[in-house]
Formats: sequence, structure tokens, C-alpha cells
Amino acid sequence: MDWTLEVIVVPVSDVDRAKEFYSDKLGFHVDIDTHVTKEIHIIQLTPPGSGCSIVIGEGIPTPGGRAPEPGSYVGLQLVVADIKAAHAELVERDVEVSDPIEVAPGDGGTFLYFEDPDGNAWAVQEYRVRATRPLYEVLRPKDS
Repeated sequence: MDWTLEVIVVPVSDVDRAKEFYSDKLGFHVDIDTHVTKEIHIIQLTPPGSGCSIVIGEGIPTPGGRAPEPGSYVGLQLVVADIKAAHAELVERDVEVSDPIEVAPGDGGTFLYFEDPDGNAWAVQEYRVRATRPLYEVLRPKDS
């Protein structure tokens, strides 16, 4: 059985501000923007090329009723094939972003960092191999 990670609920304090940030500044696609009930508003956004989306909203049910505080997520990570191009795109979209930092030599060792308006912290990792071998191909079993 496959277990796929497809949605991460990101805690935010202002849904409209977060939607604008993720869609307009980061370029995430708005897949769903719906009021399930009067109390539940769900917005699902997907980064270009990703198989995993984020959800922001109001009144979203959580396991055990425990909801994380807005801005409490650290370590959310995106992957790109060209970190210099990603950096330039984020700067052009007026996102406060760090310069690329080489943490380790070799492919996969360079990162940049930014936060959403609530302080949820994101990393962007460069894997140049993704330009020629997308993740689904890298993960494909050898016998298929």
C-alpha cells in the first residue's frame, strides 16, 4: 500500500493575507477556496510541480482538537532545480528571502530561507538533478 503525503495544514492568523502571500508572492496554485460550513473555511494551495499541497483556513478540524499556533511551523521545505533562479523569482515577487547558503558541498547542499507573514519558516533546497530527473522518476522502483 502506498502512503502519500499530499496535504500539510499550515497554521495562519489571517487567511486572506496568507492566501495572497502563498498565491501571489510564492506562485502556489489555488486548488480549493471554499466555506465548508459557516465556521470552516478551507483554502488548498499547491506549489508548481508539487504532489503535496498546503491548506490554510479557519475552523479546520484537527486530530485531538489540538491546533498549532500560527507561525509555529519551522522546517517546511520546497525543492527546486535552480536555487539562483528561485531566489531571483522570490526577490522579484517581493518576498524577504535569505541569500542562497551552501550548507554542504554537492547537489542538495544549498538552501535559502523565508517566512510567511505569520512566521512559519520555509527552506528551499536546490537539487540540480531535478532539472533532468523529477522526483517520481528518482523514486520509481527499478523493476518497473
